[in-house]
Amino acid sequence: MNYQYVDPNLPRRLDGWRSPTLGLDMPVVSYGDRGHPLLLFPTAAADCLECERFFLIKSVEPAIMAGRIRVISIESINKLAWMDRELPVREQARRQALYSSYVENELVPWIRGICGDPGARIATSGASFGGFHSANAFFRRPDLFDTVIAMSGFYDLGPDYLKGYSDDNCYYNNPTWYLKNLGGRDLDLLRTACRIAIVTGQGAYEAPECSRALSRLLDSRGIPHLLDLWGQDVNHDWPWWRRMLPHYVDKFWP
Repeated sequence: MNYQYVDPNLPRRLDGWRSPTLGLDMPVVSYGDRGHPLLLFPTAAADCLECERFFLIKSVEPAIMAGRIRVISIESINKLAWMDRELPVREQARRQALYSSYVENELVPWIRGICGDPGARIATSGASFGGFHSANAFFRRPDLFDTVIAMSGFYDLGPDYLKGYSDDNCYYNNPTWYLKNLGGRDLDLLRTACRIAIVTGQGAYEAPECSRALSRLLDSRGIPHLLDLWGQDVNHDWPWWRRMLPHYVDKFWP
């Protein structure tokens, strides 16, 4: 354990297993031993320790040490899916669907197990591509997830990844598409029993219109949420995410 990134007294546990869904070794690192579970997705093609290396864990360390949250950080498979430009879109989408299945059917029961609560609903967060994954996991299954803090994300795969292609794997992993038609219990949960923060800067390399578009869609479905646009000086980078995440952790789990 490299203590330059976290307090040596911080409870930290490295786990993982070979996912039968993905056929891949999927390490998981958890921080803390009590509190509301918060699942962190990495940016782009990064690993489960990225959030530690870039001091995002350090930014919420006080909340972890106080037992307000327990953080679980996982791997991305983007390099094997959306970021592998040699793959057909159909195969990229199939792999994304498998990743979603891994999260819902393997990771969630594991998190509930370490929390000792078989019915626990989990918060999600992430920045950039991790913002997309945190929102997609949350909106797909609000019965499993109760809070999302999506930072500097995009929420529509269409413009940059789908190339005009569509199938069920695309549809059910593209929030901008499936939220338009969502109904029943899932819509009711989103309207009455969830917390949603869509946060972005407006500086270099940010895409605030992606957050505005998601906000308009949520408004159209009667889903309460917070759209938080930070300033023109707020860039698409870790120093700002290290401010955004603890701001909302302290707001949601004081």
